[in-house]
Amino acid sequence: MKKEFVVIGLGRFGSSICRELSEQGMEVMAIDMDEDRVNEFASIASHAVVADTTDESVLKSLGIRNFDHVIVAIGDDIQSSILTTLMLKEVGVKKVTAKAQNDYHEKVLLKIGADQVVHPERDMGRRIANNIVSNNVLDYLELSDEHSIVEIVANESLAGNTIIDLDIRARYGINIVAIKRGKEIIVSPQADELIMVNDILIVIGADKDIDRFEKKMND
Repeated sequence: MKKEFVVIGLGRFGSSICRELSEQGMEVMAIDMDEDRVNEFASIASHAVVADTTDESVLKSLGIRNFDHVIVAIGDDIQSSILTTLMLKEVGVKKVTAKAQNDYHEKVLLKIGADQVVHPERDMGRRIANNIVSNNVLDYLELSDEHSIVEIVANESLAGNTIIDLDIRARYGINIVAIKRGKEIIVSPQADELIMVNDILIVIGADKDIDRFEKKMND
């Protein structure tokens, strides 16, 4: 069964989400105050609407509470972002994800009921910084302020060892949750799985522990 989404705000972030959801075959209603932006998405989204989402009566007329998930991707207008999020929860939307401009904005969004808050620019900046700093880190996804999932390329110092040989969980407090080997993905690898050069280890743990492991790899 197709999920139904609403994307409010068709700037770079909202446009990207709207296109991706549509390409994945989801039902998407695209909403913006700018008529030109809405017209651009008329042939991409299932529905494209010019609307003021800070108006509760407008949201009700669009039947917004019947959608599975609403993404508030409003850009620089923090007041509209906050009011829209508040109105969405007031009319009974089950799940609201909102884009935040800064930490203060995030706190307000969470206080008024946003189910998830994202910082696309900050998070992408951190991912790029981690990729630049380390030769071994391919990708980085922050789970919280102190925990992450990281893709690390296995070098010669790891190759030829099994997971139990490396004893990563006991020594570093981190877990290898999967291994990418070419086109193959080994989920929850066994303790006797032999690591090969250029295997991509998908590791989860505290940032400080992941950093210790990565430094040890490069010693």
